[in-house]
Amino acid sequence: MKELFRTNDPVLVSWAEALLAGEGVGVFVMDSHMSVLEGSANAIPRRLMVVDEDFGRARALIDAARAELDLAAEIRWQDTP
Repeated sequence: MKELFRTNDPVLVSWAEALLAGEGVGVFVMDSHMSVLEGSANAIPRRLMVVDEDFGRARALIDAARAELDLAAEIRWQDTP
């Protein structure tokens, strides 16, 4: 598995998860239950993981959807500095 991106925005995670699942890309969200440990402070970002082979396709799907929707949310890809 490869980390696609991480964020503290649960809506962005949910949107990306639904988008990718709808396109047949397997997605796994890590750290989504960490709020129990952190006291719901939203301090630990959630990580969106995909299978290594789906990474490029997943990133392209998200970029295309963001452009089409003119989505202003910033996504810092984990494979770029």
